[in-house]
Amino acid sequence: MATAMIASSDFPLTQEEYLHLESTSQIKHEYLHGDVYPMAGASDRHVTIALNLAMMLRNHVRERGCRVYMSDMKVRVAQRNSFFYPDVFVTCEPRDSQTTHYKRFPTLIVEVFSPSTEAFDRGEKFAAYQGLDSLQDYVLVNTHKERVETFQRGEDGVWTLQSYTPIDGEFELNSLQFQGSFEALYEDVVLDADSSAPI
Repeated sequence: MATAMIASSDFPLTQEEYLHLESTSQIKHEYLHGDVYPMAGASDRHVTIALNLAMMLRNHVRERGCRVYMSDMKVRVAQRNSFFYPDVFVTCEPRDSQTTHYKRFPTLIVEVFSPSTEAFDRGEKFAAYQGLDSLQDYVLVNTHKERVETFQRGEDGVWTLQSYTPIDGEFELNSLQFQGSFEALYEDVVLDADSSAPI
């Protein structure tokens, strides 16, 4: 889901206050350092890409004790005092079964971005996600070009960027030993007329 970058609270909320309000809210909000941000509706292509990837990952991890979640489940980043609704994420941590409204130990997080959310997904949101010790792969999927970017955490804690386009044929998510095709990821997605232009 896209995040409207306008804080909706006049004063900082505690995590407990946020969770209480969110449990009764008609719309979803992300929470960052005490401020809450309403979630805008997603486009057809955004939802389709996220669903395609979630199905691909679900089929891949179903025998591994991992769970795949979409945008209705929150991720808590305790170190950064934040809660987010990733478009897709995977957790393989048994401790995540202990919480029903948010998860704390994702291995993989995917954000499907549009021009209006790209800066936030690359910047402040990624910076917050880096506070998750469990996170191994952060993935950005483009809704206007066939492009996937993966940020992989190395053993030294340094994040390495790998970009993929249809020329590569497939993209890799190393934390799950997963390879996916662009054809499957963008199935039923209608891209812009100039999406075949060089990226």
